[in-house]
Amino acid sequence: MALPYMESVVGFMVLMYIFETYLDLRQHAALKLPTLPRPLHGVVSQDKFEKSQAYSLDKSHFHFIHGVVTIVMDVSILLFGVLPWFWQKSEAVLVYMGLNPENEIVHTLAFLAGVMLWSQITELPFSLYSTFVIEERHGFNKQTIWLFFRDMLKGIAITIVIGPPILAAIIVIVQKGGPYLAIYLWGFMFLLSILMMTIYPILIAPLFNKFTTLPQGELRENIEKLAASLNFPLKKLFVIDGSTRSSHSNAYMYGFFKNKRIVLYDTLIQQCKNVDEIVAVIGHELGHWKLNHTLYSFIAVQIITFLQFGGYTLVRNSKDLFLSFGFKTQPVLIGLIIFQHTVIPLQHLVSFGLNLVSRAFEFQADAFAKKLGYSTPLRAALIKLQEENLSAMNTDPWYSAYHYSHPPLVERLAALDTADKKDS
Repeated sequence: MALPYMESVVGFMVLMYIFETYLDLRQHAALKLPTLPRPLHGVVSQDKFEKSQAYSLDKSHFHFIHGVVTIVMDVSILLFGVLPWFWQKSEAVLVYMGLNPENEIVHTLAFLAGVMLWSQITELPFSLYSTFVIEERHGFNKQTIWLFFRDMLKGIAITIVIGPPILAAIIVIVQKGGPYLAIYLWGFMFLLSILMMTIYPILIAPLFNKFTTLPQGELRENIEKLAASLNFPLKKLFVIDGSTRSSHSNAYMYGFFKNKRIVLYDTLIQQCKNVDEIVAVIGHELGHWKLNHTLYSFIAVQIITFLQFGGYTLVRNSKDLFLSFGFKTQPVLIGLIIFQHTVIPLQHLVSFGLNLVSRAFEFQADAFAKKLGYSTPLRAALIKLQEENLSAMNTDPWYSAYHYSHPPLVERLAALDTADKKDS
């Protein structure tokens, strides 16, 4: 008698939905609190608080609706055998087109085309509503409908170009991997991640945004001076036109070895008009680099990836597992999809653990910027970005502990205050 793998997966999905909905309800109640957290009294304006509250509650209501639709669809897809139906129909389409469905690579590509089309259609209404209703209502959206669909089509085109070679390589590796399959799969994904981290900011990101060199001036001079003082090998300093799509702001860095680049969103420069505040944000980001947070995170992801592939090799030949999900054959991609479903409990635990580590890293990066002498401007920048992005001021501790990769503003300010008191 076959074990009820699929039913167990569905059961856990429903349990996790109930648990996460409970956390969402706690957060929703926190968002409705009529006053600011005590540490933010006199720090954040009442006007910004009310706008933040309205924005957060709008997103929360939308999240509840999206969550219900998503869980119903995901459970239905598994219970009613939608995935095996797609697999069978893709075979019929290939036969109609005169192609060989016995070729697993071709069959898998046809299957993925159908799944991707379904995913785009079902998610499109939610993406449109989120962008052109919620983000528009609260003054964040800067996209036109044409730009929205152009970005979507570009994303699809990129997937069509780079997806098939990657998929074909994975299928061949699994078919020929033998006893060292996990090592080969991990090695391939490791090289692929290095390649994507190299080409994405150079070839792919510019397809969506315009990168310009930060002009000469006080801001550029101060950032270059800070980078030099930390021996950060800054090669280029860019400004990205994030304002063409959203008023939200950001900053990040990328590159390997002696070829580092820093990217500032133009919205960050507009919101933090004080040069020291922007440099403090960069000091925080440089703290992640100096403290090897990016390297540690990358290593952690590689270990998790290897363990996942190791687990996959243990079940990839389980006929009962495939049958439980409605598949009479054992295609490579389907095996990977099924395996991901069966390890959902572990994925939630790993995600929670990574969030804990990420929050610790954020506190350390704040402390690093503080040691550079940017405690006051960093506080000001964190408050200003919280206000300008209308981020939630009141957060439920359970919700934030489970979901947030960055500590809430109140906790970050408290940590900076504690560090200041120790130094005084």
